[in-house]
Amino acid sequence: MKIYDITPIGKPRMTQRDRWHKRPATTAYWAYKDQVRLLGVTLPESGYHITFVIPMPKSWSKKKRQQFDGQPHQAKPDKDNLEKALLDAVFDEDSHVWDGRVTKVWGEIGQIIIRECAKCELY
Repeated sequence: MKIYDITPIGKPRMTQRDRWHKRPATTAYWAYKDQVRLLGVTLPESGYHITFVIPMPKSWSKKKRQQFDGQPHQAKPDKDNLEKALLDAVFDEDSHVWDGRVTKVWGEIGQIIIRECAKCELY
């Protein structure tokens, strides 16, 4: 199991205009990709389980933070966009990745937890 202290973000919808008009969402996405590469994040090609820990808002009360810590995150960003952003940062070509599981939960700090799934069962 590998734990990386980085706040996960989802991949934004890109447009042609993003080449010259730098939107905050795309700027944050490119910075996220650079940070993932700088940390040396790797994914096993044999299968993986990624847990994205989404940081709770600072405005939440202490009671609410305790209540939601470790609980499922059921708001945006979508889990597929989180996975897409991470795969784009780790691989130049991610079409060879064939097995993976993604979970997203609330936490005190943003993290990406990667577990290898060495003996994933096939259908």
